[in-house]
Amino acid sequence: MKILLKSWIILSCIALLCWNCKDKEDTQENIPDLKSDAALTSYVNPFIGTAPLTDPEQIGYTPPENWRVWAGLVYPGSSLPNAMVQLSPVTRYGSGAGYEYEDDEIMGFAHTNKGHWNLCNIPVLPVSGKATHPFRSSFDHQEEKASPAYYEVLLKDYGVHVRLSSTLRCGIHEYTFKDTTGRKVLFDLGSANNRVSDWKLTRIGDNRIEGFQQIGQENIYFSARFDTPVESIEKKDEGKSGGYALVKLKDGTEPVILRIGLSFVSTINADENLEKEIGSRDLDEVHEKGAGIWEKLLTAIRVSGGTEREKELFYTSLYRAFLWPALRSDNNGEFTDEAGTRRKEEFNYYTIPSLWDTYRNKLVLLTMLSPEVTGDVIASLIDRGQVSGFMPTFFHGDHAAPFVTGAYLRGIRNFDIANAYKLLLNNAYKEGGTRPFISEYIRKGYISDPAVADPHVESKGKAGVSKTLEYAYDDYALAQLAKEMEDTDRYKDLFKRSGNYANVFDPTVNFMRGRLENGQWITPFNPQYPYYEYMFREANAWQVSFYVPHDMPGLVERYGGEENFEHKLDSLFTTPWNPQYIARNVSGFIGQYCHGNQPDHEAPFAYYFADKPYKSQKVIDNILENYYGVGEDGLALVGMDDAGEMSSWYVFAAMGIYPLSPADPEYLVTVPVFDRVELQVKGGQKVSLTKTSEGRKLQGIRVNGKIINSFFVPHELFIQGGRIEIQTAE
Repeated sequence: MKILLKSWIILSCIALLCWNCKDKEDTQENIPDLKSDAALTSYVNPFIGTAPLTDPEQIGYTPPENWRVWAGLVYPGSSLPNAMVQLSPVTRYGSGAGYEYEDDEIMGFAHTNKGHWNLCNIPVLPVSGKATHPFRSSFDHQEEKASPAYYEVLLKDYGVHVRLSSTLRCGIHEYTFKDTTGRKVLFDLGSANNRVSDWKLTRIGDNRIEGFQQIGQENIYFSARFDTPVESIEKKDEGKSGGYALVKLKDGTEPVILRIGLSFVSTINADENLEKEIGSRDLDEVHEKGAGIWEKLLTAIRVSGGTEREKELFYTSLYRAFLWPALRSDNNGEFTDEAGTRRKEEFNYYTIPSLWDTYRNKLVLLTMLSPEVTGDVIASLIDRGQVSGFMPTFFHGDHAAPFVTGAYLRGIRNFDIANAYKLLLNNAYKEGGTRPFISEYIRKGYISDPAVADPHVESKGKAGVSKTLEYAYDDYALAQLAKEMEDTDRYKDLFKRSGNYANVFDPTVNFMRGRLENGQWITPFNPQYPYYEYMFREANAWQVSFYVPHDMPGLVERYGGEENFEHKLDSLFTTPWNPQYIARNVSGFIGQYCHGNQPDHEAPFAYYFADKPYKSQKVIDNILENYYGVGEDGLALVGMDDAGEMSSWYVFAAMGIYPLSPADPEYLVTVPVFDRVELQVKGGQKVSLTKTSEGRKLQGIRVNGKIINSFFVPHELFIQGGRIEIQTAE
């Protein structure tokens, strides 16, 4: 998707006259120093996103009593990039990520996490000899530390100092007991964020135990080794939800070291993972290696200029972007597939990404910095699709289409593109799979909603407007892949279908609006009222009415031209949110724009298509400065991180490029927060982005010394390497 605007050409000519006075090549004096003695991991603060959002001014409304807004929902514990293990404290089960900063008790240290009210498997907690059920200990944030691949805390009630680190598939615990007699370790296997249907723990020899925890149809196996002999094991309600096992250790003065391996295949594999990844290594060795892995990933993007706080938010966001999807293959390559079969393939098996959330930006970041993982994630989706006949999605829409297409067009080739294309075509044309109501969509060009008298936030429907808009974009994405596959007929049909967004645009009100089965517009219509699945998916009409990332010029025409489109955007960001309209995960407003949820995250960039990039920049800068790391402790986010999507938005916006249409291998250029950003994609050459002044109004873009007359730069630049210079004014 390219844009070429009249005034931008004039502006570029003026900028060219100015820039011709400069040397064509950067001088050493003009290049800020990117070298720093500080490790980039030192900027990562895993507690950002764990605190509650409580200020009604930041939320947009006063939440009901005892109602925690769905903000952040991240965890502070230890993990490696896209690992199987996320070893983190649990302060309450059934919460978003198990950990809520305002809590003052820890119930265990679980070994899996995501931030979507699930997982928190295999929880373990050291307890003193006199501890009784229910097991939990108070703690103080002043005695708590977290950094990449590391977590530390003092359990005050039990007098145990805890240190944790992890590898891809294993965790290592170090417990220093104040009272060295009667030391015990709780395996709280009847607890997790989901209901436990079965569990078992077995003693193997003097210092090893193994077992599993079953959640639904999935088993999570573990093998654990203590460096202290096990004296006895007490079990309570083995196999039942709420049951647990207490492992009593021999008395001693040395810290207790617990090494534990996980597997989604077997306890044998879990033990093999443990032997291969940790063996006899101590916690400091594991931590040092893990921190080094994170440092290598973070150094793919180096920044200079900006404040220390901006660097903290940037590198914390970059860190968060690489915690999910999670590995499910063992060290020997085995995994349990969608059909429950134990298998081994040439690729590593991963969980399904949170596609509705992360296809917009986070999966593009994964493609840029971790192409091998990206290909394996897609191969895993294909493998799952072989069982159902459809490419899997997540939650809403069919956003494997832009993910696969965007990855392929960016050069990712370590997956079977022919099989991926076949499954995506099934999604796009066959009922009963990934796209609900696809037959109606094909027949009518839109998805209707039922007539509902007095609809409210939780009224049930088809979310027909959101589905129509998302399917139209997915059609566009798949059309680009059809073109690559030289499937002309499918390309023409899918590209034509990508215009279906117009079928839910009502020109009489200038909003995307729901339609009944007979084609009539849904009445009454309140564009400010949010719905979870009636007409819109977790949004109101304002928030979805600018979502046409593949045809923004066409959308501008629908609104009556650039001037009308600009005025409509002005209203989006200035029309006050009604504080009486409360939807739990719709928060953090600028006017009607909601940064706390995904559906309108493209809208801040839309002013570019009215030839007013400086207006976009004003909104972007407001979000970067005031919507991340907020609240009393500076540790809250205005919405769910959603497996790294909010974090990835920050990363892209702060460094001055954004994948507006993730299926297209190109990036919209904005003004970076930093004076200079140096980015090196995996397998590519370095690309630098520099701005010429402290001003925030974009005046011109020069690539490798030449003025460009587009706001977009191609992904190819990040493979070949080069320089992007951004001229700005006050």
